[in-house]
Amino acid sequence: MNIKEKLDTDNIPQHVAIIMDGNGRWAKEKGEMRLFGHATGVESVREALTAASEVKVKYLTLYAFSTENWKRPKEEVDGLMDLLVNTIANEAESLNKNNVKLNAIGKIEDLPDGCRNELLKAIEDTSKNTGTNLILALNYSAKMEIKDAIKKIASEYKEGSIELDEITDELVSDHLYTSGIPDPELMIRTSGEIRISNFLLWQLAYSELHFTPIFWPEFKKEDFYQAIYEYQNRERRFGLVGDQLKEQKNDE
Repeated sequence: MNIKEKLDTDNIPQHVAIIMDGNGRWAKEKGEMRLFGHATGVESVREALTAASEVKVKYLTLYAFSTENWKRPKEEVDGLMDLLVNTIANEAESLNKNNVKLNAIGKIEDLPDGCRNELLKAIEDTSKNTGTNLILALNYSAKMEIKDAIKKIASEYKEGSIELDEITDELVSDHLYTSGIPDPELMIRTSGEIRISNFLLWQLAYSELHFTPIFWPEFKKEDFYQAIYEYQNRERRFGLVGDQLKEQKNDE
């Protein structure tokens, strides 16, 4: 029995987030330039998206480019932007064919014109699709996202449109870039690094974290299924103890 057949189809996470890490190190091991790793990693995006669609994951968020990534060598950043443009342009038809809806979170307005225009066009072209939602975190920072939410809420309070006791977890969530999107139940990070790296800090509060040593260009569908299988074999307590969870299940 392969790993996909072991999955409980009634316990598939609705939202999976992935930190796609290790492109540069993988390329270096191969004696190639870092950009070669990023280009090869595009196939792993297809693998993850296909796997998510096959098991009916509704939302797949990929950490594609952080605000900190601008600090990388200009040659690599320029190459990444060109790669993003070409990938988005080339994949739009495939996204529509597979009923995938594209979206993006982050400071999209600060992306280079060509990249931003291709992204917005693909988002519009796939807006009527009803399958898996593919969300690209581009020019994204979780701290910036939370800061922006605080500013919006503070402004609304100053204007008198909300009261202090109306500032709930739900209100904060509604002011994040991911408003209307459920928090990830599972976060995957490749390359062996064991940290979150300023990614969805608010949304990952109760997510299960899966760290794998596999570099992103080597990530395949089976690795995605393995992460879900491990997720399904964990007890998600949300601050409760195991006996309380059993009581809740019995009441249901």
